[in-house]
Parts: sequence; C-alpha cells; structure tokens
Amino acid sequence: MAFKSDTMIVLGRVTEPYGVKGWVRIQPFGDDPQSWRQMRFWHLAADKDAAWQAYELLQVDARNDTLIAHFAGIEDRNAAEALHGFLVAAPRENLPATEEGEFYWADLLGMAVETLAEEPLGEVVGLLETGAHDVLRVVDSAGRERLLPFVAAIVHEVDSEKRRIRVDWSAEWD
Repeated sequence: MAFKSDTMIVLGRVTEPYGVKGWVRIQPFGDDPQSWRQMRFWHLAADKDAAWQAYELLQVDARNDTLIAHFAGIEDRNAAEALHGFLVAAPRENLPATEEGEFYWADLLGMAVETLAEEPLGEVVGLLETGAHDVLRVVDSAGRERLLPFVAAIVHEVDSEKRRIRVDWSAEWD
C-alpha cells in the first residue's frame, strides 16, 4: 500500500533490522528502487501523518525483492529496530522523473476508474505488487472492491489531468 501526502511520496516501508551495524531491510513500493540511490536523503516517519525526518543515506544495496540501507546516525541493531514499520518517502522534487506510461503509485491513488463505456467502477485505494504485474485496488461507493490488473490489455488510459483511469472491464465483473 502506498500513500500520498502534500509533498512526500511514500516509496516503501522499513520491515526489520539487517545485521548488527544499523542496517535496515526495506520493502519498496514500485518497480525501480535502484533509482533511489540518487537521493542523498531519505525521509522516514512512523505513519503518513507523522512528521517526516530526513536521514542521510550512507549506502543501499538490493537483496532479492527488498533493499537494505544504512543511514547516518543509525549505528547499531537497537537503533535499526526503532525504525521497524516506518514509512520511507521523498519529496516529489527529489524523485527521478517518470517516463511516458510510468507512474508513481501515489499518483494513481484517488483516481476515478471507469469502463471504456464510461461506467464508474470506483476509486483507486491502493495497489498490490504481485510477481507478474501490479494490481489496482478499486473500491466503489457501496464499498465493493475490485482487483484490476495494471496491464495494457486492461488499462487503456491514465489521464493524470482528469484524475481518471479508463479500463476494459465490466461493472458486472467481480
């Protein structure tokens, strides 16, 4: 799950300490966490409404589907354990620009979803990362949730200006 706040884009979550020298394991939200290396400071907070604190990134490495990172001032396992569950974010202006057809998850949250026949399906409330592709979590006004694959065969248009996603789907399908 990813969140959007006024200026911060949530990129992942600290899941656990890694080793005894202050490193932490991070679950990234999205498919290009290697690009985060370009950012000298990462921001952490206990939740999306808490105050964000900047941490200088000393080193980051990819390990399977997670990252391990070391921040200045986090020198031992106890300090790393204190960050368990914290969200990792960055100010939008510090993030690499997206290419055509690419989106930060946070940009998709809250977008209206409608069929190609302009039938409303609901609003994007979250995304799921699966092994094959990302999945939009769409909830309608009655609270009904649909899971729609975020693939070109289903998603025909993402209109950032109109905050709308048009999909090849039926309102009758679960």
